[in-house]
Amino acid sequence: VVDAGFLELVRYGIRRFDDPLIEDSLRVVDAVLKVNTPLGPCWHRYNHDGYGQRENGGPYEGWGKGRAWPLLTGERGHYELAAGRDARPFIKAIEGFASATGLLPEQVWDESDRPEYFMYLGRPTGSAMPLMWAHAEYIKLLRSARDGAVFDRIPSVAARYLGQGRRACRPLEVWTFNRRVRTMRPGWTLRVQAQAPFRLHWSGNEWRTVQEAPSAGTAAGIDYVDLSVPPDQEAPLRFTFFWTEPGRWEGQDFAVAMDRGPQRH
Repeated sequence: VVDAGFLELVRYGIRRFDDPLIEDSLRVVDAVLKVNTPLGPCWHRYNHDGYGQRENGGPYEGWGKGRAWPLLTGERGHYELAAGRDARPFIKAIEGFASATGLLPEQVWDESDRPEYFMYLGRPTGSAMPLMWAHAEYIKLLRSARDGAVFDRIPSVAARYLGQGRRACRPLEVWTFNRRVRTMRPGWTLRVQAQAPFRLHWSGNEWRTVQEAPSAGTAAGIDYVDLSVPPDQEAPLRFTFFWTEPGRWEGQDFAVAMDRGPQRH
């Protein structure tokens, strides 16, 4: 499931706007959830959302399809402002999504017009209206734009996580069987995850020497091993798995090469 809840990390001052994980996640969000309307961009809450007008434009009656939420345009406007960009297009879009009496809906129609159901692209659906949450987001975005800074940002939090010389977290690259990263930055930590206990059989020098590390379990049912990679690492990390409970090898080697290209903040 894809959603944009991680933007709160930027909003409150926990992560920088240009954190690679934030930027990469936004690309996924825009590819999966973004809707372009004549009034401006809007976003779905998450994929596979079943709360909203039906496919044919009919009303939600226990099932339907989640449509675009104007308050998420406000959320994105706050992110763009945090990134030093103009929030006014997002303010204008939210105003365009409002009813003739200035009420903001919970959802707007996100497909081709269906006049027989009074559904028009970018216009209110039969969802709740006014949605107080959307009005609050709009007002906060107006205040943030006037101040030139995100109104919700918490100075003490930002000082702790983004202060001079501090990182929000240690740089981490995660490898899983459904996310087999091919490269990572030297100096970062490689976290190798699996859904069963294992012993990691690995090498950082093309198998001239070999090391073994038992996985650590978690309450979430995920086991992992963290490999701290030196900043001067040149060779790829090569590894395979010994599954401890069945007592067998994976039978395949994996590799993560070092990426020494220009680094983003």
